[in-house]
Amino acid sequence: MHYPEELIEEVRTSNNIVDVISGYVKLNRKGSSYFGLCPFHNEKSPSFSVSPNKQMYYCFGCHAGGNVITFLMEYEHYSFIEAVQALADRAGIKLPEVHYSKEEQAKADKKAAIMEMNKLAANYFYSRLKSDAGKNGLEYFRQRKLSDETIKHFGLGYSLQYSDDLYRYLKQKGYSDDILKESGLISYNEKYGPSDKFWNRVMFPIMDVNNKVIGFGGRVMGKGEPKYLNSPETICFDKSRNLYGLNFARITKEKYMLLCEGYMDVIAMHQAGFTNAVASLGTAFTSQHAMLLKRYTDEVILVYDSDEAGTKAALRAIPMLRTVDMSVRVLRMEPYKDPDEFIKNLGADEFKKRIEQAKNSFIFEVEMLEKDYNMSDPESKTRFFKEVAKKLLDFKEELERENYIQTLASIYKIDSEMLRSLLKSVSMTLSGTTAPIRPKPTVSKKENKEDGMQLSQKLFLTWLIEEPALYDKIKSYITPKDFTEKFFRKVAEMLYEQFEKGELDPAGIISRFTDEEEQRKAAGMFNASIRQLETKEEKEKSQGALAYKQSKQKKIKMTYMEKKEFEEIEDVIMDLETNLSQIEEKMNGVTNFKEIDELSKQRDDLQKQIDEKNERYLYLLELQEQIDNQ
Repeated sequence: MHYPEELIEEVRTSNNIVDVISGYVKLNRKGSSYFGLCPFHNEKSPSFSVSPNKQMYYCFGCHAGGNVITFLMEYEHYSFIEAVQALADRAGIKLPEVHYSKEEQAKADKKAAIMEMNKLAANYFYSRLKSDAGKNGLEYFRQRKLSDETIKHFGLGYSLQYSDDLYRYLKQKGYSDDILKESGLISYNEKYGPSDKFWNRVMFPIMDVNNKVIGFGGRVMGKGEPKYLNSPETICFDKSRNLYGLNFARITKEKYMLLCEGYMDVIAMHQAGFTNAVASLGTAFTSQHAMLLKRYTDEVILVYDSDEAGTKAALRAIPMLRTVDMSVRVLRMEPYKDPDEFIKNLGADEFKKRIEQAKNSFIFEVEMLEKDYNMSDPESKTRFFKEVAKKLLDFKEELERENYIQTLASIYKIDSEMLRSLLKSVSMTLSGTTAPIRPKPTVSKKENKEDGMQLSQKLFLTWLIEEPALYDKIKSYITPKDFTEKFFRKVAEMLYEQFEKGELDPAGIISRFTDEEEQRKAAGMFNASIRQLETKEEKEKSQGALAYKQSKQKKIKMTYMEKKEFEEIEDVIMDLETNLSQIEEKMNGVTNFKEIDELSKQRDDLQKQIDEKNERYLYLLELQEQIDNQ
């Protein structure tokens, strides 16, 4: 759903940013702004500023910035709409009601009823734990060294030994059997009738990121089966899209998340101060879990059990996390099995050291792979390195692949060039080609040039906000249409509109973006440090960047010889690479040192020619693209 821009502005302007942020951060006034410790990164000296005049915040340490809506999105991990709704409630502004169809309304009513039942059940289980009837459950948590504060924090509870205890309680609250069947709390049997899903178990309420109970996990008291039982999926609960403990971990100041296996692991780590721990809910880690984590962090440390099952689980999770572009490390807890056991025996400080020592996930994968091969047998060792080469091919970035080649060469005491040669050979075998496929290395160079232009546009807009008097001087020859990037063009249009009205309000511009990424991008731009333009000369460069690019582009031409060279260069490079491949094949079957030396010189000469031609190809291709863009 979308709210009108005028209403969003009313919500934003009705919430003073200083008052809102003061509820999360202790602020002290210094001049015209307020300062405090940044809530988005750990720091000892206050670098987090809040400007009541601009109604914006900015951290000079981590560069987080934005308006009051952005703050709630960043701190509470709300969506844009959720942040607007929360601020509307705070200001007493009534938002338009959502109009549902009959079917949608029925679904919404059902979901609301089940959510309310979950809340009632959680409170009921907690009260039972604290009663005389729940002493077995409380004793279990005491044995696990959980404090009363931790028990309360996680809302832990106990389901009695009677199989209809919760059922009778919910029936007294007026719920029908029809809705109870869909709640996941009650099971129905044709012969025996209704019974509690959970009985004679310690209970772990499962909450969504907004701290609402959506399901439960229960551990049996005694030797019953299954040992752990989870709520079935309901209209409120999808185990593949939720993580236990994320409601607390999402507001951590740490830049990484600790991903472990079970409820008690999460609880033990939180109690020990590691409040960034989460776990999947009685199911294997999924790609949906990976995407969910990506919303809150770019780095995950796997803290799975040290046994075979935990190792396999880690190896399954690593590629899923990499797919969503996450940095992954693996923590090992030997000689202990899990985090709970480790912390109880060695303490939080030692666990912190293990976190710092967590192994790079790719190196971990290689080490686990090594266990399947006899490294003292040459044939087996060769097969191992071929498998490693296959894994290296998964890295699309050449630089990243090269870094791992050098690291592996160092670990296994082999020549890095030999590993590169093996990589090329394996690549050809897998692709079925006779010569390696030439990568198109144009992206990075072009992107760098584009990044430079984007930075110029970003800083130019920042400069305009810092020095509004410039607008009258530049508006006649730099217009929003001159901005090559769509996003910056959109911002420029809104900013120029404000200048024409004499109402400069960058915080208001941010609110006009409903897309979360665009809003964060706008916030970052308006809070970019203008100190990056330190000299008059640099400012002139930024001011003239847009016009300069256009004038320069009009003059770009390609000579006749360059056109001819461009038409032929790909074939030339391919021929050189074919020759290189043939030389390398010859080298594999040669044992004469003199001949090897001669072939090596030929190989190096060919490689030099290929590198030179690739460099030339880059230049010509970029030149052609600039001409096409004109």
